[in-house]
Amino acid sequence: MNIVIEIDELVLHGFPPADRNRIGEAVQAELARIVGERSLPDAWAGGGAAARLDGGSFNVSGPGETVGGGIANAVMRALDAAQPSDGAGR
Repeated sequence: MNIVIEIDELVLHGFPPADRNRIGEAVQAELARIVGERSLPDAWAGGGAAARLDGGSFNVSGPGETVGGGIANAVMRALDAAQPSDGAGR
């Protein structure tokens, strides 16, 4: 199964711009790890898209890898709660 999670925009407040790549890479790595371990929620098994997912807000401190892990977990919680808009696989 080929799974593509595309994040067009990730809004982060309070982090130096220089950390954005490290945080983004950590989000990608953690999402891959989580999906590899448990797959996607059943509602997404046939594909689909969501115009927007709100992962909520949370406070986290530490290196980019820690921040990225927190974001990835928030994305997965949002996917658990969301329903795909169509079965187009995107």
